[in-house]
Amino acid sequence: MKFGPCPVDEATGCILAHKTRLGERTLKKGHVLTLQDCNELSAAGENSVVVARLEDGDIGEDEAATRLGLAAKGKGIVVDTAATGRMNLNAEQDGILVIDEQAVTNANRIDPAITFATLANHTKVADGRMVATAKIISFAVPGAQVEAAIEAIHMAVRICPFKSHKVGLVATELPHLKSATMDKTRRVLEQRLRPSQSNILDEIRVPHSEPEVAAAIKALADKGADFLVLFGASAVVDRYDVLPAGLDLAGGKVKHLGMPVDPGNLLMLGEYDGKPVLGAPGCARSPKENGFDWVLDRLIAGLEVRPEDITAMGVGGLLMEIGTRPQPREARRTSDAPKVAAIILAAGKSSRMRGPNKLLAELDGKALVRYAAEAATNSGLSQTVLVTGHRADEVSAPIADLPVTVVHNPDFADGMAGSIRVGMDALEADTDAVIILLGDMPRIDAKVLNTLIATYGAKKNNLIITATAEGKRGNPVLWDRRYFSALKSLSGDVGARHLIAENPGFVAEVEIGAAARLDLDTPEALKKAGGVLPES
Repeated sequence: MKFGPCPVDEATGCILAHKTRLGERTLKKGHVLTLQDCNELSAAGENSVVVARLEDGDIGEDEAATRLGLAAKGKGIVVDTAATGRMNLNAEQDGILVIDEQAVTNANRIDPAITFATLANHTKVADGRMVATAKIISFAVPGAQVEAAIEAIHMAVRICPFKSHKVGLVATELPHLKSATMDKTRRVLEQRLRPSQSNILDEIRVPHSEPEVAAAIKALADKGADFLVLFGASAVVDRYDVLPAGLDLAGGKVKHLGMPVDPGNLLMLGEYDGKPVLGAPGCARSPKENGFDWVLDRLIAGLEVRPEDITAMGVGGLLMEIGTRPQPREARRTSDAPKVAAIILAAGKSSRMRGPNKLLAELDGKALVRYAAEAATNSGLSQTVLVTGHRADEVSAPIADLPVTVVHNPDFADGMAGSIRVGMDALEADTDAVIILLGDMPRIDAKVLNTLIATYGAKKNNLIITATAEGKRGNPVLWDRRYFSALKSLSGDVGARHLIAENPGFVAEVEIGAAARLDLDTPEALKKAGGVLPES
C-alpha cells in the first residue's frame, strides 16, 4: 500500500486518508473516492488529496479484519460485521473465556498493522459480552501477512459454557462459629452457583474433625454430588489440617494447597472418586471476588484445574483493590458528589396492550411516560435521556417541555438491549453512574431516585443499587460506570439481571414497596390502577 498526497485527477479509486468537507456533504476517512468526488474536489480548488493506494496483493482493512476475526473464532463465539478495520468477537453464551495466548501473541508479531486484543484469559463472561477485537491499523495490509496471521490465530478464542452441577457442601462446626454465619455461607455459595443453574444437592454440617469430614464427603458423593465444596470452621493452615486430612481419610487426594491470589490464599484443591473437591478459604464466606471464584468458575465450566494453573494465577492475583470484574479500571471519576444520569426506556410496542401504546395512557390526567420523566428531571440527576422507538413522536410529545435528551432506537423491535445501548451512547462522557427506568412506572418519583443515589454514595462497594418490593428486586436500577461496557454489550430482549446475579457482593437493595414491581403492561392492570388507554 502506498500512502501520501496524490493529484486529485489521479485519485479515483483511492482511499481517502482524512475526513474532507465537500460542499454540503462530508467525505469520511476511508471513503473510496469516485470520479464524481474527484471532479467536485477539483472544482472546489483542491489540487491534491492524501490517500492510500492499494497495490497488488493488498487486502482492505475490513476484509482483513473479517478474515482474522473469523479465523480466531472458536466455539461459543459470534462476530460482528467489520467496520473501519475492526471486527468484534462476542460471547454467545455464559461461561469462561479461554484464549490460546501464544497463538494471539504470534499473530500480533506478524505485522504491526495487524492487531488482535482480548479480555484476560479465563475471564468469566456473560452472553453478549465483547471478548476480543481484531483491528487493522492501516487501510490495507499485504495478503501474505494476513494469511500468516490467520494461520497463527486459528480458533484461538472460545467460550467454555457453564454447566449445571449438583454440588455437595460440607461445613464443619466449632463453638465460636454462629449458625447464622453458616447459613449466610450457604446463601453466598448458592449465589455463586446461580449463573450456571447449578445447585447445592445437600449440606452436611459436622464437628470439626477428620473422621466427620471424611464421612460427610463419602455421603455426599454417594448421593450423586458432581463435586464437593468444604468450608472449615477454622482455616486450613497446613497440609495435615482437618480438611485435607479428612479428604485423605475418605480415600481422596489433595492435589494442591494454597494459591497466589489475595484474598483466597488458603484454598485447597483435591479430588475424591474422580470428583473435584474444593476446600474454601475463609474469604469465600463473603460474596466479594476472591481466588475461590476463579477456581470454582473453571470447574463449573468443565475445565480441568491443575496445580500449575493455580500457581500461574499470581500475576493479576492481587484483588484487594478490585471492585468487580467488568471494567475495573472505570472507577468513579469524582471525589465529590457522583454525577448520575437517567435513561428512560420508552421504545417498546406495548404488544400486551393489544393495540394502544401504554406510555400514552393517562393516569390522573397525566401520560405514563411523563411520570418517569418528571421523576428524573425533579431529582438531582445530571442528565435525563429518553429512548423512543415505536410511535416515537407521540411518545416524546408529552415531555417536550422538560429538559430531556430524546434519542431514537430504530431497531426497537429487536428488544430492550438495543434501547439500553442507544441510551448509554447518549450519556455525557464523565457520567459516574446511570439509573435505568422503565417508562411505564408511574409510582417512581424523585424521592426514590434520590434514595438510590444516596445509597450509591454511601459505600465504595455499592456499585449496583436496585429497588425492591417486599424484598423482591424490581426497578429502577442504578449502575456504576464499571458496568457501562457490560450494559452496552447486552443483546436481544434480555435485560441486565444476569449482571446483578454475577456481582452479588456489589449489590445494594433499597426497599420502596409495591412501586418497584408495579406492572401496567395489560389493559386490565392499567384499568385497575385507574388509568385510561388512548385511542389506537
